[in-house]
Amino acid sequence: MIQKQDRIYTSKEIFTNLHPWVSKWFKGKFETFTPAQKYAIMDIHQNKNVLISSPTGSGKTLTAFLSIISELTSLAQKEELEDKVYCIYISPLKALDNDIEKNLEEPLREIEQIAGKDLGIRKAVRTGDTPQSKRAAMLKKPPHILITTPETLSILLVAPKFREKLSHVKYVIVDEIHSLAENKRGVHLSLSLERLQHLIGNFTRIGLSATVHPLDKVARFLVGYEYGQVRDCLIVDINYLKQLDMEVICPVDDIVAADPDKTNTAMYHLLDDLINQHKTTLIFTNTRSGTESIVYNLKKRFKENYNQENIMAHHSSLSKEIRLETENNLKEGKLKVVVSSTSLELGIDIGYIDLVILVSSPKSVSRALQRIGRSGHQLHEKSKGRMLVVDRDDLVECSVILKNALEGKIDSINIPTNCLDVLSQHIYGMAIENKWDIDYAYEVIKKSFCYHQLSKTDYLSVLSYMAGEYTSLEDRYVYAKIWVDYKKNMFGKRGRLARMLYSTNIGTIPDRSGAVVKCAGKVVGRIEEDFMEKLRKGDSFVLGGNIYRFNYARGMSVNVSHASGPPTIPSWFSEQLPLSFDLAVDIQRFRDIMDSKLSYGRSKEEILEFIHDYLYVDYNAAHSIFQYFQEQYLFSHIPSNRRLLVEYYTGFGGRKFVVFHTLFGRRVNDALSRALAYIIAKKFKRDVMISVSDNGFYLSSDGKIGGLEAFKDLNSENLVDILIKAIDKTETLASRFRHCAGRSLMILRRYKGQEKSVGRQQVKGKILLKFVQELDENFSILKEARREVIEDYMDVKNAQRVLEWIESNQMEIKQFNTKIPSPFAFNLVAQGYLDVLKYEERIEFIKRMHEAIVREING
Repeated sequence: MIQKQDRIYTSKEIFTNLHPWVSKWFKGKFETFTPAQKYAIMDIHQNKNVLISSPTGSGKTLTAFLSIISELTSLAQKEELEDKVYCIYISPLKALDNDIEKNLEEPLREIEQIAGKDLGIRKAVRTGDTPQSKRAAMLKKPPHILITTPETLSILLVAPKFREKLSHVKYVIVDEIHSLAENKRGVHLSLSLERLQHLIGNFTRIGLSATVHPLDKVARFLVGYEYGQVRDCLIVDINYLKQLDMEVICPVDDIVAADPDKTNTAMYHLLDDLINQHKTTLIFTNTRSGTESIVYNLKKRFKENYNQENIMAHHSSLSKEIRLETENNLKEGKLKVVVSSTSLELGIDIGYIDLVILVSSPKSVSRALQRIGRSGHQLHEKSKGRMLVVDRDDLVECSVILKNALEGKIDSINIPTNCLDVLSQHIYGMAIENKWDIDYAYEVIKKSFCYHQLSKTDYLSVLSYMAGEYTSLEDRYVYAKIWVDYKKNMFGKRGRLARMLYSTNIGTIPDRSGAVVKCAGKVVGRIEEDFMEKLRKGDSFVLGGNIYRFNYARGMSVNVSHASGPPTIPSWFSEQLPLSFDLAVDIQRFRDIMDSKLSYGRSKEEILEFIHDYLYVDYNAAHSIFQYFQEQYLFSHIPSNRRLLVEYYTGFGGRKFVVFHTLFGRRVNDALSRALAYIIAKKFKRDVMISVSDNGFYLSSDGKIGGLEAFKDLNSENLVDILIKAIDKTETLASRFRHCAGRSLMILRRYKGQEKSVGRQQVKGKILLKFVQELDENFSILKEARREVIEDYMDVKNAQRVLEWIESNQMEIKQFNTKIPSPFAFNLVAQGYLDVLKYEERIEFIKRMHEAIVREING
C-alpha cells in the first residue's frame, strides 16, 4: 500500500534511536533536522520503504544515510561488522557516485574522531571505470556501503564471488529516481531490484527524487509488487516548503515591434546585468549550440567581465575532463557563470548558486523546478530563477510554466513498460545465475512495476528468440543465448562465454556517433544520429549554409544531393526538448479563456489585468501576450483545447501548406502528422513533406493534399496500425531497431575484446531489420522497436486522446484559407525558411511577415 507520511518525528525521538556518537556528530554539525529528515529517518530506521521527494539542498541524501551510518556504527562498536555489503547506493551518474563517496568520507571520519578509534566502516565506488585491482580488493574486503550504477548492479548479480557479498544487503538507495524512471535505464534497474530481492529476500528501498508527479506512480516503480499487490511504501513530499522566486522576463518592451538586432543586444545586456548582481549564476539553454553561442557572445561583448577563468560551458559534446573541471571549479566558487544545455540537470553537488536563468522555455514545469532548484542550495533559502524569453510562443509557454510552478501543478512522468529488449537482457542474466522454472521466472519478472502487466505471450516470445528457435537467424550470426526445455518447463544458459558476453554488452544506453554526410562522393559535413533518425527519403535540410536532399543512409554514412527551396526539416530539430502534454493542454485552456474574453468584447485594460493576475507576469509581458492573441483573433480564429484550427496556405512557388494548430507538444504532433501524411500519400500518390513543432505541424506538397479528408480516415482506434505502417521504412525505425537489437544482444557491441563500431552496428541493424520484417511480423524485438518509436519517442497514447476529443465533439475542427500564415502559424511555417536565410535577411523576413499580417488584419 502506498501512503503519504504524515507523522513528523521530534528531534528527541530521532536522537534516541541514533547511536550516541552519530547524535553527537550531528549536533556539532547542524542546528536541527530538516523536514525531510524529521519525516523519514525513523521510518528508514524501522526498515520501511520510503520515497523522499524534496528540492535540492533539503538534506535528502543525509536523510537516506543517517540511520544506516548509525546502524553500521553500532555494529562496529560491538565488533560485529562483517565483510559484506549492507547498503547499495545507486545513482544514474558516475560523477554523482564520486560525490557521494566524498560526502560520506567526512561524516565517517568525524564520527571516528568522536569515537576515538578506527571503526572500519568501508565505502567504495564500483562502476565500469573501476580498475581491476580495486575490484579484486573489494572481493577480499567488500565495502559496507557500495556506491554503483544501475548497469554495474546487474553485472554484480551474475558475478558468483561478489553475489555472496550481496547476500545480506539491508538497504538499497536509488538517487535521482525521477531521471531513471522515465527511460529504459529505470526499466533495467526495476528488474535488477527484483532479481536482488529474489536472491536475498526483503530489503529496505529508499528512493530520492526531485520535483516529480505523480509520486504514487514513482513509489510503485521503486517498490514493485508482491502477490499481485503493490508493496508498502511511505511517501515523504516536501516540495513546496522551499519558497520560489520566479519571474518571466523579456529584454524589450515589445517583442514583435523591437528590431531583432536590438532584442539580441538587449538580451546580452540583461544577462550581463543579472550575472553581475549575483555571486554565481547558472544559465540553462536547451541546446548545445545555444550554450556555445551564449558563452562566446558574453566573452566577446563584455571582455572586461568574462574570461577563461570565470565563465565555462557544460554540455554532453564536451569531453568528460572538461565537464569535470567545470563542476569542480563551480564547487570551489571560482566561476561567476556556467552555461549548460541539459547536462547539469542531475543532482551533482555543484556548490552554491544564487541565480538560475533559463534561456527559452524548459518545456515542462518539473524541468523548470528541477533546474531552478539548483539555486539557493540551503534549506531556508529561496530558489531564484528567471525565464528569459525572446519570442511570443516562448513568452506564453513560460508564463503558463510560471503559473503552474507557483501553484504547484506539475506535469506527469511517463515510465516505459513491457520493454522486450531489456527483458531479453535480464532473462539472459537470470539464466547465467542458475536454471529457472519458466513460470516461476515469469512471476519474478512481473513483480517489477515495469513488467507488472507483461503478457505471457510476449514473455514466451522473448524466451523463444533467446533460445534460438528462429534458426534462420543463425545465418545472420545471431546465436541462441539460452536453452529451453518445455517438457521440464525449465531454461538456463548456453555456452561457456555467457558471463563474459553478458558483462561486456549489457546496459540500455545505445552507442551513438555523428554520421558522415556525402554529396556526389564528397564529404560535406556531419550530422548527429538523432537528426539522421528523423530523415525520410526526399527530406531536405541545411548543412553548412547549403540545402541538401536526403537520399538514403548506409550505416553511419548519409547520401545526399543538392536541393533548392526551403528545407523540410529544421536543423535544430534534433536538439529540441519536447513540450510536455500536460503543460500543452494548460496553454490550450489559457487560449480558450483569451478567446472568450476577446469574443465578448472585453476591454484591453480588463484583459491586460486578467493576464497579469492569471499568469503572474508583468505588464510588458501581458501587453505582448494580449497583442499576440488579438492579432490571431482578428486574423481568423484562436485554436484551443476546444477548437482545432486547420489553415490552408499557398507559399512561395505555389507550394501548398496545410497547417494544423495542434498545441499538444512535438511528440503528439509527430504521431498525428506521420499518420496523416501516410494516409494522404497513399490516397493522392504523392510525396508529402512534414514539419513539426510543439505548437502544431504542417503538411506540404507540390499538388493537392486534403488535410481534413485525411482526418476522416484516421481515428483513435486505427492510429496505432497506421503509425506502424507509416514508420516501417523510415530511418527512425531502423535506428531504434538497432538500439533494441543491441539491448537484446542480437547485435553484440563487444565480443572477445573487439569493439564493433557504430557504423557497423547500424549496417547490421538494417540487414537484421529487413530480415525479421520478412521472417515474422510479430518478432519480439521488432515489436519492441515499434513500441519504442510510437510510445517513447512519439506519444501515441495522448495522440489517441486528441482524436477521441474530436470524435466526441469535445473539440471542433475549423478550417480557413489564407494568403499569408496566421500569427500562430508564423513560427511553424517560418522555421523552414529561417534556416536558409542569413541573419540580416532573417530579421528583414520576420519584420516583413509581421507587417503583412498587420496589413491583412487592418484590411
